[in-house]
Amino acid sequence: MAVSKDSYAIVFVTTANEEDAAAIGRALVEERLAACANLVGPIRSIYRWRDAVEDASKHLLLIKTRASLFPALQARVKQLHPYEVPEIVAVEIKQGSPQYLDWIRESTAQTRAKLAGRSGSARPRRLPAGG
Repeated sequence: MAVSKDSYAIVFVTTANEEDAAAIGRALVEERLAACANLVGPIRSIYRWRDAVEDASKHLLLIKTRASLFPALQARVKQLHPYEVPEIVAVEIKQGSPQYLDWIRESTAQTRAKLAGRSGSARPRRLPAGG
């Protein structure tokens, strides 16, 4: 199978704990907004939030998706994430194994995510930001 002309991205999202990371990653994959979500951690994050320097343990999600799905993926992460300002950063995949990129495309081809009318999935916001 040849790689399509789709572009692909890796999206970085940090969470305060492994449970939040797993819940977000699972939802994105189940809804076909992502082909894969790797959980890495714990990691240490030093960042500025509300004019104070914070130092905290985090978990990092590495999410593989089609670039065209980023707006919907970002909206869904914001809906699921407990942070007021979650880290949601996408970087383009410039090159990759043709078979792997095909797999990302196929795994996200029938996106079922419908952001309008979603209910019950939002979580209360808590601080701090993504870091």
